[in-house]
Amino acid sequence: MQKLAFLIVTVLFLSTRMALAVPAEKTLEFSKSPMGVVTFDGALHREAGQKCKGCHNEATFPRMKQGTVEVTMDDIYAGKLCGVCHNGERAFDARSHCARCHIKQ
Repeated sequence: MQKLAFLIVTVLFLSTRMALAVPAEKTLEFSKSPMGVVTFDGALHREAGQKCKGCHNEATFPRMKQGTVEVTMDDIYAGKLCGVCHNGERAFDARSHCARCHIKQ
């Protein structure tokens, strides 16, 4: 009985941990911006050659759970968070391409 309970708890824990990440075939929606909904598309970033650890590290997004890091445009414009890549050199410049991320509904 104890082994069964341990197995169930382990499976639940692992499935919860996997649900926090945004794999390449998933999207993640941020709807709090007054500029419009921002959708993170895992496939789009994978196709651009990005790997999860490229952003999910101590310097950028340390946890793979939505809401654990406050994302502000000031930080992005300062080259932090999404601005590490979206600076006009590695990827499109966030400052001059608002509508590429923010979609009014």
